[in-house]
Amino acid sequence: MKRILLIEDDVQLNEMLTMELKQHPYSIDSCLNGNDGFCRASQNNYDLIILDRILPDTEGVSLLKKMRDNGISSPVLVLTALDSLQNKIDGFEAGADDYLTKPFHMEELLLRMTALLRRPISLQDDSSLSCFDLSLDNTRYTLNCGGRNVALTKTQFRLMGLFMKNPSKIFSREELLACIWGSHTEVEPANVDNYIYFLRRHLKTLKSSTAIHTVYGIGYTLAGNTGRGNSRND
Repeated sequence: MKRILLIEDDVQLNEMLTMELKQHPYSIDSCLNGNDGFCRASQNNYDLIILDRILPDTEGVSLLKKMRDNGISSPVLVLTALDSLQNKIDGFEAGADDYLTKPFHMEELLLRMTALLRRPISLQDDSSLSCFDLSLDNTRYTLNCGGRNVALTKTQFRLMGLFMKNPSKIFSREELLACIWGSHTEVEPANVDNYIYFLRRHLKTLKSSTAIHTVYGIGYTLAGNTGRGNSRND
């Protein structure tokens, strides 16, 4: 049974979601503030965290950054009434895996949860995976280069792992969706572009010579510093 952590300060909504989700094959832990949520997330390995943006003791993005900085890699679905593009960008930059705005339909929440809980790509048994000047630490969910490292979400980790296991292979958006989210996912192809954007930012932070190139009309590929003829890193 998948274990879910719900961090939502609206008592009525918290109780409603807890009751609804318990009708499905989920075990639910719920809390009403960020401090309690962080403590629970630190002490338990949740399959998914549903996080409100506005909490009485902290801001959800700040809490999410704190989780990622402390090695909490559970997928996070941000649930909030803040629906501007910048709010969504802030959430994804902090390490969110998906972003659903209020008001929402329960059916959509369940579909998004199902997509995040799918794990078509299994993590390696080895402690690390190396490619070009990069390495992935499978125990800490970090991407490393030249003594520097950045923490990845589980979805970012699986996506980067797929590229590193298949260097120079060109993946279409549809292939990436099927490999990472599952062939029947409700995740939109545009979400792939968001994840590519944040992986590129991580590579820039690491000062890596490796890049994820766009092969126009086809998809994306990981390449070393030699680059590719008909592609760009944007």
